[in-house]
Amino acid sequence: MRMRAAIFAGLFVALSLVAAPANAANQISGTAELVPTPNAQCPNEPSYPDYSAIDMDGSLEGCWYTNILTSKVTPSGVYLESGEEKFVGSLNGRQGSFTTTYKFEAKLTPDLLSEIRGRCQHKIVAGSGTGGFAGASGRVDFKDIIGPDNSVTYVYRGHIR
Repeated sequence: MRMRAAIFAGLFVALSLVAAPANAANQISGTAELVPTPNAQCPNEPSYPDYSAIDMDGSLEGCWYTNILTSKVTPSGVYLESGEEKFVGSLNGRQGSFTTTYKFEAKLTPDLLSEIRGRCQHKIVAGSGTGGFAGASGRVDFKDIIGPDNSVTYVYRGHIR
């Protein structure tokens, strides 16, 4: 009986690895940095004017653009922002774009001039994908890594289905 159970369990594991669904999520991760000025890789995107483009490296290769819809600073120095963003680039060789809605939270220095830490969540908007991202869904989370010179590197991870 144990032998049959072991064979069945092994067969089940093997079949589950082979029969992965076509719409399985792609786990993504990488880093990103602000592009100081528009360039050939990340030209201006007029509908998303609020920051310089963010150059994405890792699972996502391309440009990330931001349009701020709301922002405020609390008396304790917490910065809150929300808006929409657009990614133009590739994942696993698939080219296209998608948009997100996002919420960003950061703790600022007492003079409110610099970020101490920050993070944001970006939910992919249903139906917003083009090209290789048509029908995409998922979420991308960013964590801000602040350098000693106040430069920011964004570390991202998430999933895209």
